[in-house]
Amino acid sequence: MKITTAGESHGKGLFAIMEGIPAGLTLNIGAMNAALALRQSGYGRGERQQIERDEAELLSGVRGLVTTGSPITLAVWNRDYENWKDTLAPEGCDERLRPLTTPRPGHADLVGAIKYGQTDARNVAERASARETAIRVAAGEVCRRLLEELGVEILSYTRSVGPVSDPREYAFDMLAARDGELHMLDSELTERAKGEIDRCRAAGDTLGGVCEIRVKGLKSGFGSCMTSDKKLDARLSAAVMGLQAAKGVEWGAGFAGAALPGSSFHDAIFCEEGRGYYRKTNRAGGVEGGMSNGEEIVLRVAMKPLPTLKSGLSSVDLSTGQPARAAAERGDVCAILAFGVVAEAAVCAELAAVAIERLGGDTLAQMKKRYGELPQ
Repeated sequence: MKITTAGESHGKGLFAIMEGIPAGLTLNIGAMNAALALRQSGYGRGERQQIERDEAELLSGVRGLVTTGSPITLAVWNRDYENWKDTLAPEGCDERLRPLTTPRPGHADLVGAIKYGQTDARNVAERASARETAIRVAAGEVCRRLLEELGVEILSYTRSVGPVSDPREYAFDMLAARDGELHMLDSELTERAKGEIDRCRAAGDTLGGVCEIRVKGLKSGFGSCMTSDKKLDARLSAAVMGLQAAKGVEWGAGFAGAALPGSSFHDAIFCEEGRGYYRKTNRAGGVEGGMSNGEEIVLRVAMKPLPTLKSGLSSVDLSTGQPARAAAERGDVCAILAFGVVAEAAVCAELAAVAIERLGGDTLAQMKKRYGELPQ
């Protein structure tokens, strides 16, 4: 399976082409639009979310909400394009309008401008923007539907916002109780985190955080120990590290596990009739030797503080080479809830690709039959 996205932050829209989704999968456009709305929500979001009301449109590969086996094309249109078409219209525009000549530290502006020979970083910023993740969420919901048919569930929640961290471990079934503002599971910590966001907003600053993604119901053996590029943890790590603002990933016990002796880290193996092999702990995060082991997949992703600051950091004007303050483009104070939604979508997409590779089949029925024949 392959997913290709296109589009710019303030262009006409965002688009995805999905190749390899089997025929016979019924899509849920309501769930897709609900995920898009969730991505736009969360405490600390900026003005752009008040302009856009993201909804997905199916352009090809689907008939009567059922996939046909041909490439699926998705679109999410940008309402804000009406305010930017004089600057960005593909058919003709005035490129002197709204130039971005003072790159923002931490963004793609400067490196991209140098790479592509630009003195105006607008073209770079438009594509590098996290606005692109809207179409990834839409595509991720197609993949989630495929995984649901196999009995696989994916959810995330927020482990930390800035300095406010939740050290507790939660059962998968508790994750649905995450709050609607930051996707945390402790109301007291949510209020503390909101206070930190408010302080940063007043100071013109931003905050990052950590989200945890969990996968329940995946059978063992997905991924491979034979070649490094097929290892499941490597593939899912690459998928989430490809997200804008991602700066780190850890599995299971993560970096804290490096301080433990092997006898306290590795998950002992047990077996029961009717249940098969299992583990009473999951410090490996559901993956051993690059393959799923039947336990829950547990990975966490660190999101850096957003690089668009109201106050602006020191920078250099690309057109003159002189010192300047970084551009204060419209942005969020904190987007950790949205980051978790997007990380879920990335995991759904890569996990669907792994499942399709192992199970094969032109139709959903063939995939489900082969999955049902696999051992736990």
